[in-house]
Amino acid sequence: MIPRRLVAYTHDLAAVALCWYGAYWLRFNLSLPEEYLRGAIRTLPLLFAVYAPAYWLMGLYRGIWRYASTMDLRRIIVAVFSGAIAVAAAVFMLRIPSVPRSVLVLHPILLVLIMGGSRFAYRAWKDHALYGRIDLNGEPVLVLGAGNAAERLLRELDYSLDWKVVGLLEDSAGRAGREVRGRKILGSIDDVALWAERLDVKRAIVAMPEASQAGRRRAMEAAVQAGLSVLTVPSLEDLLSGNVAVSQMRQVQLEDLLGREPVQLDDRRLLGWLGEKVVLVTGAGGSIGSELVRQIIRFKPRLLVLYELSEFALYQIEEELSTSLPGIPTVYVVGDVKDVHRLDHVFSAYKPSLVFHAAAYKHVPLMENENAWEAVRNNVLGSKCVAEVAQRYEVEEVILISTDKAVNPTNVMGASKRLAERVLCGLQEPEGTRFVTVRFGNVLGSNGSVIPKFREQIARGGPVTVTHPEIVRYFMLIPEAAQLVLQAGLMGQGGEIFVLEMGEPIRIADLARDMIRLTGFTEDDIRIEFTGLRPGEKLYEELLTDSEHTLPTPHPKLRVAQAEAAPDTDWQLNLEQWLNEPAPATAQALKLRLQKFVPEYSPQL
Repeated sequence: MIPRRLVAYTHDLAAVALCWYGAYWLRFNLSLPEEYLRGAIRTLPLLFAVYAPAYWLMGLYRGIWRYASTMDLRRIIVAVFSGAIAVAAAVFMLRIPSVPRSVLVLHPILLVLIMGGSRFAYRAWKDHALYGRIDLNGEPVLVLGAGNAAERLLRELDYSLDWKVVGLLEDSAGRAGREVRGRKILGSIDDVALWAERLDVKRAIVAMPEASQAGRRRAMEAAVQAGLSVLTVPSLEDLLSGNVAVSQMRQVQLEDLLGREPVQLDDRRLLGWLGEKVVLVTGAGGSIGSELVRQIIRFKPRLLVLYELSEFALYQIEEELSTSLPGIPTVYVVGDVKDVHRLDHVFSAYKPSLVFHAAAYKHVPLMENENAWEAVRNNVLGSKCVAEVAQRYEVEEVILISTDKAVNPTNVMGASKRLAERVLCGLQEPEGTRFVTVRFGNVLGSNGSVIPKFREQIARGGPVTVTHPEIVRYFMLIPEAAQLVLQAGLMGQGGEIFVLEMGEPIRIADLARDMIRLTGFTEDDIRIEFTGLRPGEKLYEELLTDSEHTLPTPHPKLRVAQAEAAPDTDWQLNLEQWLNEPAPATAQALKLRLQKFVPEYSPQL
């Protein structure tokens, strides 16, 4: 069999001769005089001598006609016009007669048209032969978006046996009725339900990575509310990095519907703050602690100490880091934050400069009655031990991870975290260790949150249990929360309570409905059951106590709360004495005593 490169090479050389005659023919209005015909024949060897090596040198035969692209067209243009310049120079230098100047201009134009056109015609023929019947077989799908990502997606779906794009939806004014790669822009994204019903579509693909988070969220919500199964293309960052292709779509997750804008970090200052330092994270195996570890590693600390009570949680984060980030200097320590001797040993051995205190008991109903004393000791005494040991070893800064449940608390967990905030406030001195508190709401997917619970309930076929139809919570993503904790720690001067911008509160019942729709079900398939508020639970969470007010910071997602005056020495001594007493006889007695230290606490007795 004749090599395909040789066939292509012969085709291109034949095109040289054909276009040369064609240029003469056009020059003389389709009637070529005998004298000029002989001149054209005499100059053919010159053309072959120029174009034959030019084609090889320009790499025209590296590509495959089946996959002809604009890169191949660029090579053809460079080769042809380089040859045309050489031919024109030779004609004038050698004074070859019977070669009109217009022929020297027409010839390369015709040559590019023939050589490029034949390649793209061959590709179009092959595409039709292989994929021409896909439209009859693929599942109909709507694409939301008509920008660059949507065009690339359509290009890749042209070769898919599974999908048939029946139209696009785009909000840009004046684009309705126009086409992208032969697919019509049907109308606005708000009309997705109308077009889905009209075209009998069950799926939609959101191809808007360049749009804002709010824009993508609106498109996803519109498709979800239309009852469609929704896919989305990778993020713009992933596409630009070249790690993924547009066709690597994934199912839309609840995190996508949350739609929060990316956090802008002061990377340069964070690198100076965290880089080449020893950093200790307590509760390093938990959802927040482990994400803090992942974020801190980006800034190359000299040593990262992971302090965790749960052996299994510590093992999991060790396995993750050893696999994904081998070579990062880390120490894995099993220890209790209430164990002063263990803390002394660790701080003495590794001398951390920064401490992120994420260790806490945080499950509200579980910590409300039977385990209330453990919640107080772990969250308050543990924070006090960490802070005092940090002061003793001259740690630069301790960052306490707090919660919105500490504001006007109605449960033991929230009151214990509020008490921990006050303890650190009381320990703050003009010089020495800085104590900074960062307070935020729920994070999606954290251990013990409603999201994993809802997923399990949906997987079992329901029902999905929600405590109250009107209960609302603030939510943010775990990476976002961890990044803002770092930013707050960088900005802290000591004694502040930073409040993260949590956006708008989300109704838990709506959250459950979105999760049911995202998994392809309806409320007829999986019902929502309201079970009543649990012990210590309230309908609304707040981010600030009544006596506080906030001031803006240089970061748009952080505000700083100015709290009441620090507690006096007697208050600290009374608290320490209580924490070292035996457990109160009843949960009710504990709550009454706790209320003395947290006046805004309203226990459910």
